[in-house]
Amino acid sequence: MKSLVRPKTKVKVKPYTPLTAEERRILRSTPPQFTYMKAPTAEHEFQVGDSVEVFCDHEKGGDRVRGWVKGIVVQVDNKLVAVQFRSNVFLTDGWMVPDRILWYPLTSDQIRDLSASKRSGRKELPDY
Repeated sequence: MKSLVRPKTKVKVKPYTPLTAEERRILRSTPPQFTYMKAPTAEHEFQVGDSVEVFCDHEKGGDRVRGWVKGIVVQVDNKLVAVQFRSNVFLTDGWMVPDRILWYPLTSDQIRDLSASKRSGRKELPDY
């Protein structure tokens, strides 16, 4: 039976050579290799449990309408906000969402803080 042990091999290590003054000058004058995009800033900072208004298709009085409806934030991550509703909501292609949860980007213009609309003097939407 053959042995499964590998024979030892020597690794050649290059000696360290410090940079010359010219090489250091070039490194300082060149821009960084990688550029990073700035993270998008959200208009509102949402937290779980916040009341929000969302512009979507929903049921109102047995009819399907498109407008602002009240919901509650149930999950937030670094890109998306999940909002749950008490009434049935629909996707744009017509399908009803079974768990009544819609996901929106943090920077979406179709989601707004409910307290901001109260401050502007608007009447509160009824709870369905």
